[in-house]
Amino acid sequence: MNRATVVFGLALSAGALLAGPVSAQTRGVTPTEIVLGMHTDLSGVGATYGVSSSNALRMRFDEVNEAGGINDRKIRLIVEDHGYQVPKAVQACNKLINRDKVFAFVAPAGTPMNNACFKEQLAAGVPNLFPLSAARSMFEPYDRLKFYAAATYVDQVRSGIDYFAKTKGKKAVCVMYQDTDFGKEVLEGAEQQTRKLGIKLVETTAHKPTDQDFTAPITKLRAAGCDLIVMGTIVRDSIVPYTTARKAGWTDVDFLGSTAVYDLVVGAAQGMEGFYGMGLTEMPYPDSKVASVRKFVEDYKKKFNIDPNIGAVYGWVAADLTVQGLKGAGKDLTLDSFIKGMEAIKGYKDIFNGPVVTFGPNIRQGANASFIAKVEGGRWVRVTEPLAF
Repeated sequence: MNRATVVFGLALSAGALLAGPVSAQTRGVTPTEIVLGMHTDLSGVGATYGVSSSNALRMRFDEVNEAGGINDRKIRLIVEDHGYQVPKAVQACNKLINRDKVFAFVAPAGTPMNNACFKEQLAAGVPNLFPLSAARSMFEPYDRLKFYAAATYVDQVRSGIDYFAKTKGKKAVCVMYQDTDFGKEVLEGAEQQTRKLGIKLVETTAHKPTDQDFTAPITKLRAAGCDLIVMGTIVRDSIVPYTTARKAGWTDVDFLGSTAVYDLVVGAAQGMEGFYGMGLTEMPYPDSKVASVRKFVEDYKKKFNIDPNIGAVYGWVAADLTVQGLKGAGKDLTLDSFIKGMEAIKGYKDIFNGPVVTFGPNIRQGANASFIAKVEGGRWVRVTEPLAF
């Protein structure tokens, strides 16, 4: 090897060292594209949320892309189905993080599924944005990569029990809950509020998300003398126990679910008259009194040939908040600039009459208000103004 070759080789090495930091690229970001990921339930017990929320994400991102994108970048969304099963969620997260190199997760579904993904996700520097879960772990303990925009299951349940105890004189609270991270959050909310009010939590029952026969637990709760049953349930495991109780002639007890039950399917199911749930936004009825909701329903149905449900509402809001953060990040999109863009969101109001959302350098829960709604004539009707602790 002659001297000229050695000098040339050294020059190349020096050039590579100099070019390294300059050409370093933010994961999931190119000059023309931002890649986002979503793990959700498209085939399991929570598919009613997963399908509609992923549709709404695509709908909002398509609107942004058709308008030219954000700082000349188009958004590409990759959706993975976990069927509401933790092992599949872990596989989906691994793929999105390690193979697809996504910039962030948007509206990932399920409390246990999000919890199972956090360790690897946060270590890789992938933000978790507006998950379809109201567990406190979605923003606690504090992590700059976690953003959540609504009331937790714990505070929803506390608000609901407080209302029923003070306005309807309820004194014997029971809890029926899924034996999952989600269900245990509802149970804890009931434990906290009954303890605070000095009333009894007289009985609890736990079940698997896939259980279909609830005769035994309803019999157990009835024997305990409950006057309010708090439900840590979602769709099917809300409908079946409630209708089972009513068919058995148990009518002097009220049932209250978290926002997980506040769904069109639950409201429209036969026999659900009088069932209560906690709500965050207007329900997407085609004849809503809110003009922006009516337009959303029309646009969604035109695009997907099906009516939206509440999952679609949550998906659209998650996508729109993400868009606000991306816009606030500026043209030089990095993880740090995006965090600053998210923290700059103040007084955000969605198109569904939801709570006002505000973030900041140390604020990762954007809002903390929910209201009580009741099934009347196959529809959800607001019973209270927003309640919050």
